[in-house]
Amino acid sequence: MKSIVTEERANKRNQLFIFLSGFFVTNALVAEMVGTKIFSAEGTLGLNPVHLNIFGSILDFNLTAGTVLWPFVFISTDIINEYFGKAGVRKISVFTAGLIAYAFTIIGLSTLLSPAPFWLQNYSVDRDGNPFNIDLAFNTVFRQGMNIIVASLVAFILGQLIDVYIFQRLRKSTGSKMLWLRATGSTMVSQLIDSFVVLFIAFYIQANWTLLQVVQVGIINYIAKGLLAILLTPLLYFAHSAIDKYLGKEESEKMIEEAANSSEKLF
Repeated sequence: MKSIVTEERANKRNQLFIFLSGFFVTNALVAEMVGTKIFSAEGTLGLNPVHLNIFGSILDFNLTAGTVLWPFVFISTDIINEYFGKAGVRKISVFTAGLIAYAFTIIGLSTLLSPAPFWLQNYSVDRDGNPFNIDLAFNTVFRQGMNIIVASLVAFILGQLIDVYIFQRLRKSTGSKMLWLRATGSTMVSQLIDSFVVLFIAFYIQANWTLLQVVQVGIINYIAKGLLAILLTPLLYFAHSAIDKYLGKEESEKMIEEAANSSEKLF
């Protein structure tokens, strides 16, 4: 009887990790894919541009579409961290980085394929009758992301390591209370790293931006990601509650304690 209970607990743990990993991977991968689109946050919400004066430049919240998804990535990081500790986050982060690199390799190769004549002909004009080259559009959209993939992966891995470390340090200080503090606190620090590292590598090193430009755009990105992370805090509590019900209170607390005890160091 005891072995059956133990096996059932192990199955629930495995299923939970698979579900959380799938959610994590999907959001991270899609965020990279849609990150080539720049959108106006104010325009999307029906608001006027904010025209923030940041070190002498007037900037609005013009963000990559991936910005909307990254807070979900960091929330799922915090949940995995809470129940599976540093080892769980590290495992899924490395796996996800590999999948992202693989996906962009395949995308890059797909842009080199010769287009079929009938495909070009079918999309030779747009809805207004203007000349349209779908192969050029396809390559333009997908190749944009190739320029920053290395920077994005470096920022992603570094952000994940920082997130898991800060989360568990706050967990040690607060115990099982104040989930919002360790989740939001770790996310705000990791988002700070992510926002500036990716810009520094992709645009300061590779595209000749000035440090001032990196700081200005980084501040805009960080504010947006931070606000989204705070607004999504209730989702974290909902997920925590659902997992506690799924695992059972006793098993849930046991996993959280084991995760905390195994995550003292950064690496």
